[in-house]
Amino acid sequence: MPTKIEKDDVTGQMTTGHEWDGLQELNRPVPRWWLYTWAACCVWALIWCVLYPSLPGITGYYHGLIGYYQRDAVDADVAKVTAQRAGAMDKIKALSFADIRKDPQLLAVAETAGRITFAENCQPCHGAGGGGNPGYPALAAGNWLWGGTLEDIQRTVTFGIRSGQDDARNSQMPRFGADAILKPAEIQAVADYVSTLWGVPGGTGTNPAEGKRVFAENCAVCHGETGQGNREVGGAKLAAHTHLHGDDRAAILAQINNPKMGVMPNWNARLDAAKIKSVAIYVHSLGGGE
Repeated sequence: MPTKIEKDDVTGQMTTGHEWDGLQELNRPVPRWWLYTWAACCVWALIWCVLYPSLPGITGYYHGLIGYYQRDAVDADVAKVTAQRAGAMDKIKALSFADIRKDPQLLAVAETAGRITFAENCQPCHGAGGGGNPGYPALAAGNWLWGGTLEDIQRTVTFGIRSGQDDARNSQMPRFGADAILKPAEIQAVADYVSTLWGVPGGTGTNPAEGKRVFAENCAVCHGETGQGNREVGGAKLAAHTHLHGDDRAAILAQINNPKMGVMPNWNARLDAAKIKSVAIYVHSLGGGE
């Protein structure tokens, strides 16, 4: 509440006449050094606004006296880096995988470019580090449908799987249940047998010999006699601990009855040859390459 202006007995300073709960406000001016600093900041800010882009307008903005544009600076930096990388990427495109691996610096460039390309294009499906997702292969696991050499990976990335390209990887699993190729009892039996290929015993009491017979007559041509897979036709390796669409009984039955057939794009429509080769090198380095 307002009170009279008087001299404070303790400090000797005049008060402002304001009081709160017995506390009086002293009338002490702002230090001169603070005023000088504040004035200098205001002048500096004014100069900055005049020299550089600052104030918005109706149809644009004030560009500043020196014409500085941050996007131009960024574009120049990007162009410089691109020019530096161009020579290395041209080499990656022209050289064989064997020659690239002989050059440690070039190999490092290829792996870096491949990692960036993978993160931007492949990671949403195949997971960080190639760990895979349901329906998308785990590239780091080494369980390859079509082969895991550098050349194999390059071809798969280039032309895709069931992408419609002439050189694309193609495979087709019959719909054993939906098209009544197998009887329900036979599907149950072969599902039990398939689960034993990676060490899980069948749980329905079906005769294992019956499941093995159905598998040999209908599945072994693509998946191998012992479930080892067949890369010539893209037949999955069933005798493994990584499975594309799951490995519980429901997943096995679903895949036998009406199989899921995924599609991988042909990346030659989006990536140049150097980037495709680089991403093949990166994927190969994840731990599952052959």
